Amino acid sequence: MPSPPSAAPPALLRRLPGLTGYDTSVAAMREFTAARGPDTPDELWLLEHPPVYTLGLNTDPAHLLSAGDISVVQTDRGGQVTYHGPGQLVAYVLVDLQRAQLGVRQVVSALEDAVIALAARHGISASARREAPGVYVAGSKLASIGLRVRRGCTYHGLALNVAMDLAPFAGINPCGHSGLPVTSLALLGGPSDLDAVATEFAAILLPKLHLVPAAVPAGATGKSREIGV
Repeated sequence: MPSPPSAAPPALLRRLPGLTGYDTSVAAMREFTAARGPDTPDELWLLEHPPVYTLGLNTDPAHLLSAGDISVVQTDRGGQVTYHGPGQLVAYVLVDLQRAQLGVRQVVSALEDAVIALAARHGISASARREAPGVYVAGSKLASIGLRVRRGCTYHGLALNVAMDLAPFAGINPCGHSGLPVTSLALLGGPSDLDAVATEFAAILLPKLHLVPAAVPAGATGKSREIGV
């Protein structure tokens, strides 16, 4: 594993409690990215959203089949339509690409490889597809990826189905693929505790992004206040 660039300050890991509104998170990521400078530490945000369908920049509206009473948000990440909801771990990656010596494809691969490694620890064989970013198990999608790069820095990231109601995925063609089945770690016999999965996932992912986590002060819980408040 390559060593982190020496100039990179320790990355901040933020685990947000409860459910964080999608619009709130996106606004906070944009604000953070617009305001950051060359010495701003990179950050990894781990959170859950209330139910929402999000439409990426490449979304064909025909892939939104039936929203029902779930809100629909047009957003600025790459990719197609997906669903977020409770029980899904969302990882937002705010990384200075040049400083971390990474390209966009390497960030995507790091996210995929981290999920694959986490799944393998729990006896689940997962894989990535070059032509369709994300992580799959026996043809079913376990995790989705969509990134945005602005001023040489990434935001948005990955959604990993941990232990959630998968029924709302029937209202869309997930990631633009008609009939694509979705799955979750819990459904595959893996872990269902989202906090535990978040901790394990972060420990796997950060080195793959050439990042070293900042030390948590003595007595701190490691959980952040809600972003944007």
